[in-house]
This record gives sequence, C-alpha cells and structure tokens, in this order.
Amino acid sequence: MDKKRSVLNISVSIGFRIIVLVLALLSRRFLIKYVGNEANGLYSLYTSMIGFLAIADLGIGTAINFSLYKPIVEGEKTKVASLYNLYKKIYLIVGTIIFVVGIALLPALPYLAKDYSSGYNLYLTFFVMLCSVVLGYAFSAKTSLINAHKNDYITTTINGLGLILRYVVGIVILSQTQSFELFLLTMVAATLFEWALTEIVTRRKYGDILSMGAVPLDKETKQEIVKNSKAMFMHKIGDVLVNTADSVIISTFISVSILGFYSNYVVIMTALTSLLALFFLPLTSIIGHMCAKKDLEEEKKYFWFLYLFNFVLGIVFFLGYYAVIDSMVYICFAQAAENPAELILSKDISFVITVNYFIQFIRRAVLLFREASGTFYYDRYKPALEGTINVILSILFSIWIGVVGVIVATIITNLFICHIVEPFVLYKHEFNAKPTKYYLVNYTLIGVFCLSLVALHFCLQTFESVWVTLVVNGFIAVGVALVPIMLLAIVSRTFRTNCVKLFRHFTSFLRRKKVAPEASLSGDHLTNDAAADGESVVQGD
Repeated sequence: MDKKRSVLNISVSIGFRIIVLVLALLSRRFLIKYVGNEANGLYSLYTSMIGFLAIADLGIGTAINFSLYKPIVEGEKTKVASLYNLYKKIYLIVGTIIFVVGIALLPALPYLAKDYSSGYNLYLTFFVMLCSVVLGYAFSAKTSLINAHKNDYITTTINGLGLILRYVVGIVILSQTQSFELFLLTMVAATLFEWALTEIVTRRKYGDILSMGAVPLDKETKQEIVKNSKAMFMHKIGDVLVNTADSVIISTFISVSILGFYSNYVVIMTALTSLLALFFLPLTSIIGHMCAKKDLEEEKKYFWFLYLFNFVLGIVFFLGYYAVIDSMVYICFAQAAENPAELILSKDISFVITVNYFIQFIRRAVLLFREASGTFYYDRYKPALEGTINVILSILFSIWIGVVGVIVATIITNLFICHIVEPFVLYKHEFNAKPTKYYLVNYTLIGVFCLSLVALHFCLQTFESVWVTLVVNGFIAVGVALVPIMLLAIVSRTFRTNCVKLFRHFTSFLRRKKVAPEASLSGDHLTNDAAADGESVVQGD
C-alpha cells in the first residue's frame, strides 16, 4: 500500500474538515439567528430532496472509477482517456436530468414542508440550491480523474477552499442582509470557484489525457461498466431511501419546524462523522489499486486492521457525542434562537440517533473494501429491499412514536439487512472465505457499544454551567469508552499487536528516527491471525 500517499490524503482531509466543521456550525447558527428555525428546516429538506434526485446518476461514477484503477496501474493512458470522456458525457446528461426533475418537483414543495408559515419563497430558494448541485456535475469527471490517480488531497483542497468561501461569505450575507435567498446563492458561487480550480489543476497535471480523443472502448470494458452501473444504481436507490428519507418523512408527517430542531443534532453528528470518515475515504483509490493486484492475504490484513481501528474510533466518538450533544447544541445555537429551551430534544431521540450512526459507521471497513474491489455488483438487490422496508417502517413508526420511530426504522434495516448481506458478499466474492466469525465479532461489538451507551446514560451529570457540563460529561464518556477498549485488548492478540506496533511507529516518528520495518504500515504490520480466519474478538486466541 502507498503509505506516504495515504498519510498525505488523510492529513489534508482532516485539516480542511476541521476548518469546514467550525464554519458550518457558525453558518447554521447565523441562519437560525437571522432567518429563523423554519428556514433551517427548509435547508435540511432541500438537501434531502436533492439527495433523492441524485439517483439519476445511476451509480455510473463509481463503476467508471473502479474501471479506471487497473488501466492507471498498467499505464494505459489511451484507455484512461476513453473512460474519462465517457464519464464526462454521461454526467452532462445526468446533470440535465436532475435539473429537469427538480423543476418538476417545485409544485410539491408546499405539501412536503408541513406547517410552513414563513414568508420565504419556496420555489426560488429550492431552485437556487438545485442549480448549485447541478453545476457540480459539469466537472465531476475531472474530480474523479484526479482521485483515481490517488491524489485525493488535491480534490479535498479544492472542495475545502470552496466550502470555506461559501460559509464565510454566507455568514457575512446573513449578518448584513438577513436574506435566505442570497445565502443560498453563495453555494452557486462556491461551486463555480471549485469548477475553475479543478479545470486549472487537471489541465496542468493530466493535459495529455484530456487532449486525447475518445477511443472506442473494448467490448469487455463496456460490459463491465454496464454491469457495475446497474449494481451501483440499485445501491444508489437504497442509500437515498435510507439516508435522505428520514428528513423528508419528518418534514411531511410531523413538521418542518421539528425537522429544524432535529437537523441541529444531525448536522453536528454528520459533520463530525465526516471528519472520522476522512481516515478511510482517501484510502478508497489506494485500496482499489491494491485489490487490482489480487493479493488476498494483504487485503485481509488491512481489512481487519481497518475494522478494529474503526471500532475504537467509533466507540470513543459516539459515546462522546451522546455525552455532550445537548451542551453543544445549546452552546452553538441557543443565542441565535428565540426560545433556547426548544432546541434541546429529549434524550430518547439523541440516544437512537447515536445508536443509528454508530451502526452505520461500523460498516465502513466493509463498504470501503466492497467499493474498492468492485464486489458491489453481487449485493445489488439488497439496497432496494433495505430502502423500501426503511421507508414503510419510518412512515408507520413516525405516526406511532414520532421522530424516534423514524430513526428506529433505520436501525432495524441496518442491523438485519446491511450487516448481514454486505459482509457475506465481500467475503464470498473477494476474500473467498465464510464470514461466520466476522458476524460474531461485529454483532458482539455492537452489543458492547449499546451496553456502554446505557451505562454512560446513568453516569451523566448536569451543572449550572453548560461548559462545565460539557467538559465533565466528555471526560466521563472517555472513561466509559476505555473499558470496552481495554477488554478488546485483553481478549484479542491481533488488536494488542497492532496497537503496540502503531505506538512504536508513532514514537519513532516523533523522535525523527528511521522507522523499523516491523513498525511500518506495511503488510507485515498486521498479524496473520486476523487475515487467515478473521480472529474472533470474543473468543480470544
């Protein structure tokens, strides 16, 4: 694996994400203060609606990205140029489809925003946000070309600069004009800025590929793209029905104002989880190159390393989220709200939000290897089933138990569909093994997290100062998280070995000494136990 490129991609991603996270929270705070909570709810509703429209890309982007890895590794620039030109043409069509369908949805807006009473023009504001998204498809082919060459840090920098521009200008506009429409226009300006930078970079780095004409692709490659595109289209449907349906259902069946309060919790969660995701997302192209070489032993080693690393990150972060989220929402948005007490949701809502996102987060290693290895074709029917069941249950549960019911429906579909089908497909079609021990480890660790979350709930404290409450509960959460991590270290030799080697690697780096071979993040970094049979964390060694 390309260690240096991995570190560069991840470091740049984390740096920009932290800056963007702070600005995003400030932007939402100014939005609530100067425009109101209903506009905050509308913003979340529009984001979800456009997420539905993204089905139109049919998953072709991921399919072509996967097809790019092998010709890049083998230096076939002509084939890379052909795939790029195909990608560019398709996405111009996709952008047009999304724009037309978005316009067709305009008459439905008053019915989707239940109890909306503010004077903002629903049609104009949605149209502006739609334009900002559609413009992104004009240069998505160039972005993918950069990423496929393992230069994710470049696209991350471009996107980060665009977001910084958008939030800074948006905050100024909100404070000076209190205009929701002008605030949304900053998204259009930021997208145009990113487009310009992407054009400059790709013409300088990949000018030879861009200048090549579109050479007809061979029949085998076309069949592979069509096959993978069909599979990714099904995944796209499932992702949209699961990840964007909740906001639309809450807005339609409960109210757009409640969606505004709920979105404050979710925006903090998604912003922070996206920060954690940056430890993994820049590795997609790198793992894709590794999978193209078909070294199964190395793949298994890195899979188990990333899975256990993912769990440790997850249990610390999500316990911490539950412990401090009420305080964070109050600190971030209370001064901007007319009635600060309304901002704090009941603990049962924040509890199920925490469980839901942890269950989705713990899938990350499986999804990363599935996408990089191209095995997404074999579970292509799973997302449609998952999404359909999720929508039906969400609507029924929203009527019976409100917001909590919508989230519980998502938890159920994740636990009993995603966590069963996805590992089965990866193990069968990429690792050539049975996932039995993975299931045992995975569901056991999910159970450990839920028990830890319940224990944390009864340990939380409340003080007169919101800052004291935040700090104390944060430390309590870390203390509770250390217990399952220590238990994991006791029962799993693989986990202990990797922790020791990572620590040695880190200390050697700090001392500016050459890292010993056994401490590097190479294939030898992980023990053969996890690679050979997916060591059971529960049963130990």
